Amino acid sequence: MGDLVITEDSIADRYARIRPWLNERQRRAWLGNEALALGYGGIKRVAQATGVHPDTVAKGRDEIDSGDEPDEYIRRPGGGRKAATEHDPDLLRALMTLVAPATRGDPESPLVWTSASTANLARALTSAGHTVSPTTVGEILKAAGYSLQANAKTIQGRDHPDRDAQFHYVQAQIDDHRAAGDPVLSIDTKKKENIGNYKNNGREYRPAGDPQRVNDHDFPNADLGKAIPYGLYDVAANSGWVSVGTDHDTAQFAIATLRTWWNKIGKDTYPGTRRLLLCADAGGSNGYRTRLWKTELAALAAETGLAISVCHLPPGTSKWNKIEHRLFSHISMNWRGRPLTSHEVVVNTIAATTTNTGLTVHAELDTGTYPTGIKIDKAEMKKIPLTKHDFHGEWNYTITPPTRPETQVKNL
Repeated sequence: MGDLVITEDSIADRYARIRPWLNERQRRAWLGNEALALGYGGIKRVAQATGVHPDTVAKGRDEIDSGDEPDEYIRRPGGGRKAATEHDPDLLRALMTLVAPATRGDPESPLVWTSASTANLARALTSAGHTVSPTTVGEILKAAGYSLQANAKTIQGRDHPDRDAQFHYVQAQIDDHRAAGDPVLSIDTKKKENIGNYKNNGREYRPAGDPQRVNDHDFPNADLGKAIPYGLYDVAANSGWVSVGTDHDTAQFAIATLRTWWNKIGKDTYPGTRRLLLCADAGGSNGYRTRLWKTELAALAAETGLAISVCHLPPGTSKWNKIEHRLFSHISMNWRGRPLTSHEVVVNTIAATTTNTGLTVHAELDTGTYPTGIKIDKAEMKKIPLTKHDFHGEWNYTITPPTRPETQVKNL
């Protein structure tokens, strides 16, 4: 068995857990003991991991190393070094001005072209006459409620003038179908994933100092290929179905997923239903401009006898699709920090996804071939029994089976 590797992360985690239970002297002793265990350079590593001043760690190490029994003295409340903000009353205001979002776009800001790291903040403050260390900057920010934040994709593209009206129309169609007991599915393709021993974003608990070893590059493996998850989220049942494809994300693949769901789950869950509502993004394999999508939908309607209505979300609003935050986000959390080394791992991890609200997910591998480049001409399109809704017929339409001339459309 190899030597135990002690990392700064493991030190920081242990210190955060035990710190509330220790008084000042005990904290110092704990830190000093960690530094002794690390040997040469231990003081610096412990100080960096915990944010404690190196002198404090060194003092704790010396106290432990001396072998002397501790006396009963503990610093009285309020004793010790005064906070930097007490020595420099204007320090907090100067720091808050630097990290304010509006300041980042100010061409006069010293941080306009640099990251707001504690080192850069400390350098900018010192230049302005507020001598302070990066460690102290971090402590002040934490006390002020700041933390490290990644970018969040929330800003949508240019709004369509009827965006909100379309959302209301989609919801009205959902309410109408659910009130009648007809299925409503939110559909989309999840991000493609490389199969292999690659890094997967996120963290999972493992023994300290023993991270999962993965490849140092993300070049796709031609032999293993990719996983293409196409998902359906049943709004009423709070359940998901995901087909993991291995070929291409095409309209044929999307319809194949719908067909499999209907034959294995849908027709038994919704016996006697005559309608199906699909809520989809504006683009991709199920986009409103994709002719093959509508051609394949017509074939599915003919097979199932269902009148299939589709409501597309306005362009640039894909993150509002229910499947994104009710299914795909939970799948991503379930496999975070875990390499997707095979299609079997992908399928099983998706199928194991659950939530406290009762979400269940079924996943299957689809090894079918779905070629790209299939063209549908205008003559074929005219044969499709498609009825456009009165409101934005390009986004909202119903395809009926040949034996059902009625459209089953309610323009709400």
